[in-house]
Amino acid sequence: MPWRRRRSRSPGSARHRAKTDSNTPISPNVRLPVETTRSSSLRRSIVAVSFMRTSGRAVRVTTSGGNGSRRSPESGGERIRRAAYELFSRYGVRDVGVDAVIARAGTAKMTLYRNFPSKDELILDFLRRRERLWTEEWLQHESRLRGERPQDQLLAIFDLFSEWFERPDFEGCAFLTTMMEINDRDNPVFQASVEHLARIRGYLRGLAEAAGMADPERVARQWHVLMKGSIMAAHEGDAGAASAARELGVLLLRSHGVPVD
Repeated sequence: MPWRRRRSRSPGSARHRAKTDSNTPISPNVRLPVETTRSSSLRRSIVAVSFMRTSGRAVRVTTSGGNGSRRSPESGGERIRRAAYELFSRYGVRDVGVDAVIARAGTAKMTLYRNFPSKDELILDFLRRRERLWTEEWLQHESRLRGERPQDQLLAIFDLFSEWFERPDFEGCAFLTTMMEINDRDNPVFQASVEHLARIRGYLRGLAEAAGMADPERVARQWHVLMKGSIMAAHEGDAGAASAARELGVLLLRSHGVPVD
């Protein structure tokens, strides 16, 4: 997918310019605990990096953290990655163009081209980051914390979803959205989205197997259908989507002889 300018109502257009200004905070996908929760000491030690105009030239000012240490500012490539993650999460991958990404990142256009020769490469990086932040550090980590038994951890997913769906910045599953936007089974981005979804099922299969179910692969697919269906229902405005999916999950567990409190 080559980089190109778009005149659509994308985040780079006049309609959305206020939202994508580099000084405007845009939530990275779901502002979940994994993205926002940091210790107070870490928050105090974050390096502040600013750019000032002095005599017509840009000067970068790096301040030390709360413990007196100095840390290097983010590289241009990392700023591009973070900006793309924020924009793709909120607006999807199809309508976000090069101008929106570099405006959000505050970098030169060549920085983007040097790090990501094609838009597909940037989207693939976004999907990998999404898997780490959403799938691994939020969904898997939090569901394990909230349930002692594997069946409790499966049900905890819908408790997490209930909180997620109520957030004003809820934007859905990036893997599903990206797959539907690309809609080309031969495209590497489409294939990567499918693989990321398969790894979520792998986590579910492991829990089903640990719960002693006879056919953990089948249960994982059924559970994933409940998850994806509840996400789409939440998009539709169904405030009770997660609760309804949880009720079906309880019935599914019991049908396999798994005790549920």
